[in-house]
Amino acid sequence: MRIRPEQLTQFLQNQSASLYTFSGNEPLLIQEATDQVRSYARQQGYTERELFTVDQHFAWPDLLNAGNNRSLFGDRKMIDIRIPSGKPGKEGSKVIEAYCKALPPDTITLVTLPRIDKQGQASKWFKTLESTGAYLPLYAVERNQLPEWLSRRLAKQHQKATSATLQFLADRLEGNLLAAHQEIQKFALLYPSGNLTFDQVKDVVLNVARYDVYQLADALIAGDIKRYHRILIGLQDEGTAPLLILATLTEHIRQLIAIHKGLNNGQSPDQLLLKARVWGERQKIVLTAAKRTSLHSLLQKLCLAAHIDRIIKGIAHGNVWDELLQLGYPQVANAD
Repeated sequence: MRIRPEQLTQFLQNQSASLYTFSGNEPLLIQEATDQVRSYARQQGYTERELFTVDQHFAWPDLLNAGNNRSLFGDRKMIDIRIPSGKPGKEGSKVIEAYCKALPPDTITLVTLPRIDKQGQASKWFKTLESTGAYLPLYAVERNQLPEWLSRRLAKQHQKATSATLQFLADRLEGNLLAAHQEIQKFALLYPSGNLTFDQVKDVVLNVARYDVYQLADALIAGDIKRYHRILIGLQDEGTAPLLILATLTEHIRQLIAIHKGLNNGQSPDQLLLKARVWGERQKIVLTAAKRTSLHSLLQKLCLAAHIDRIIKGIAHGNVWDELLQLGYPQVANAD
């Protein structure tokens, strides 16, 4: 049974389940949902807990044994299974299917997975998990959904803000839900219930660093110059070293060049992404960028990066921040 995160509280109150599967790439949402189920389980007398983290050395029979072994004191038990790779393998798939067909009595089982792709969702083991108990997909909040998400979080602590203030907050947080959660908690500590003014929110948010160089690289790859400009200014304001910024951007430009050349040579996109160490949701973004951007443009960016490196080292003239900004544009001027 698939349920949304906001339905979890009501689900636990009204019916609950013996098996909960959590899948997603957002640590905050995963943590909150699993904590909520564990708290509920403890309240219902599930005081014993066994944790299994699946890696290449994991012995799957241990899971079946844990389900079959009853506590000497008759305590209810939680079995917490974490599969960081999201790929249990052939043996693991069979064990999961067998486990779900005969869930142990007096036991609540939690299975935590990363975000599973379409191929994984079509697998028998995943479908078995999804149909046997409660399944919660916990995906990252899209940037255009973040203001509404922030509004709901504020409402829980009896606070609210205007749309413009929420948009400002969303822009500064750049989709970092953990940072957003921490910021919302600060508002509860600093301000009373009711309306939060723009100045109140700004004063809190601008005192904490919010940007990182990988967000800048993502904006570069996506060709989102407005976001790139905003993050670059944030990094400059926070005193981030230009050399660190340049090194990260250069690495991603080289990554795109390698994938672009490989595609032109008829190589498999999957193999190219694997070799470039591009994982998860970034694969689609990087592959689209490699197809969209010409090799000439990428080489121009690499030349400009070399010029910026010389500026940083003091052997060329120019404003390093202006040049870093130029690096984000689809077409860049030829560097000396």
